[in-house]
Amino acid sequence: MSDVCQQCGACCATFRVSFYFGETDQVPGGTVPADLVEPISPFHVAMRGTNQPQPHCQQLSGTVGQAVDCQIYPLRSSTCREVQPGDEHCHKARAHHGLPALTPAQLG
Repeated sequence: MSDVCQQCGACCATFRVSFYFGETDQVPGGTVPADLVEPISPFHVAMRGTNQPQPHCQQLSGTVGQAVDCQIYPLRSSTCREVQPGDEHCHKARAHHGLPALTPAQLG
């Protein structure tokens, strides 16, 4: 995780993390542990804890806005890989948790 993300984690506690089931380790080449997801359609799954009214990925440890860690970071889904520090989703998640938008200095 980037240093900025390790102090935040808001995206992991704001959005449903859904993706194609072929990204799970039940399929050759998949990486996301299948026991950490739940089905949401015939072809899609969501990270446990994110398919609820107040999402919070079960693989996120720590305190949002202070210090967090993803327990499966190297194995995370494409959905997680797509969110980047300072992008639209990042700012929306940070605002949802009462965190200020990232500044250019924070983004390096």
